Amino acid sequence: MKVAVMTDSTAYIDKEIRDKHQIYMVPLSVQFADTSYREEIDITTDEFYRKLKESKELPKTSQPSIGDITSLLEELAKDYDAVISIHLSSGISGTYQAVVSAGEMVEGIDVYAYDSEISCMAQGFLVLEAVELIAKGKQPAEVIKRLDEIKVTTRSYFMVDDLSNLQRGGRLNGAQAIIGSLLQVKPILHFVDKIIVPFEKIRTKKKAIQRILDLLEEDASQGQRLKIAFIHANREGEAIELQQKFLAKYPDMDTTISYFGPVIGTHLGEGALGVTWYKK
Repeated sequence: MKVAVMTDSTAYIDKEIRDKHQIYMVPLSVQFADTSYREEIDITTDEFYRKLKESKELPKTSQPSIGDITSLLEELAKDYDAVISIHLSSGISGTYQAVVSAGEMVEGIDVYAYDSEISCMAQGFLVLEAVELIAKGKQPAEVIKRLDEIKVTTRSYFMVDDLSNLQRGGRLNGAQAIIGSLLQVKPILHFVDKIIVPFEKIRTKKKAIQRILDLLEEDASQGQRLKIAFIHANREGEAIELQQKFLAKYPDMDTTISYFGPVIGTHLGEGALGVTWYKK
C-alpha cells in the first residue's frame, strides 16, 4: 500500500522539509481588507507581521474550501492508495471536518483524517512522525496508533505578549484587556479538550516565560527523551535564547525552533512565545 501524508498550513513545517518528505499541504487563509492570502503560499510569515502592524483592523482567517481539499485528494488518488491527513484542532477550526467530508466524496483513495486536537509544531511533530513511520512500511492503522500515543504525552504552553489581538478577535472583552494591560498580565495558554484555555495568569513576561521553561524542565528532569520546539511570533531571537537556556542544562535534548504563522498569529499577536514537547 502506497500511503501519502497530508496536513494543513498551520503545522508550519518549512517548505523545504515538506518537499523533501513529500508532505502535501492544504492552506488556511488570512484576509486583510478585501484581499485574501493563503498562508505559506501567497504570504510569508514575515510579510504577515509587517501587514499586521500596519492594519487598523484584525485580519480574518478562513479554512480551506472542500473544493480545494477534494481537488488535492483527487490528485493524490492517481498515485496513492491511502492518505493520512493530520489537521489543527477541530475545536478551533472546521478544517478537519472539511477533510472528512471531502474524503467521503473522493473515490480511489482511503482518507484517514486525523484531528491533532492542537496546532503549530505540536501538529507538525505528528506529521513528521507519520512520514517516518510510513517510510518504515507501517500501515495507516499502525501510524494512527502511534499518533494517539504521542498525543497523550504532548504538552504545549504559550504566552501572549499583547492582549489586544485576543480582545479584537473576541477572546477578551474591553475591560478585561485594559485591566490585563495595566497589571502586565501575561496569560499562559494551552489546549484542553481541543480548545485554547488559560493555564495560568502571570504578572510579567519574564515570569511567564520562566514558568513555561519550568514546566518543560519538570519533564526533562525525569530522564526521558523529549522532542521539543520553541515557537515564536516574530521573536526568533527570544525563542533561540530560551532554547539555549534550556540546552545549557539538557544539552542532549532534541530541540528545534518554529513559529506562529499568519493564521495562528492573527489570534495570538506578535510577540507570543511557546514551547511544545512530547516523549519520544
